Amino acid sequence: MALTTLTAANFNETVENNPIVIIDFWAPWCAPCKSFAPIYEKTAGDYPDIVFGKVNTEDEQELGGHFQIRSIPTTMILKEGIIVFSQPGLMPEEALKDIVDQVIALDMDMVREEIAKEQAAKGDA
Repeated sequence: MALTTLTAANFNETVENNPIVIIDFWAPWCAPCKSFAPIYEKTAGDYPDIVFGKVNTEDEQELGGHFQIRSIPTTMILKEGIIVFSQPGLMPEEALKDIVDQVIALDMDMVREEIAKEQAAKGDA
C-alpha cells in the first residue's frame, strides 16, 4: 500500500477502517524528517496490508496538537484505534520493522484489560 496523506478530514475514517495505522508526523523543513522519509517509505512497501500514513504538522496543526506532538519526526502506531506506540526521533529500518512486527503480534484483549485496570486504579485514587 502506498503512503497515505492523513488530514483532519480523513484521519478518523482511516483509523476506524484499518486495524493498524502507522503514522509519521513530519514537516517539510525538518532535516531529520527528510532522512527518515525513505526508511519509512521502504518499510511501508514491506507491509502492504498496513496503512502507513504521513501527517504534515505544518498543514495539520490540529492533528499535531491533538496527539501532543512536540518533536518531529514522531512515529505513532494505532492498533484497533488504540495508540500502542509513540516515539519521537529517527528510527533505523530494522528498529521500525521490529516495532511493526511487535504491534502485529500484540494481543489487543490484553491491552484493553491493562487500560481498564489503569482506569480503575485512577478511579480508586
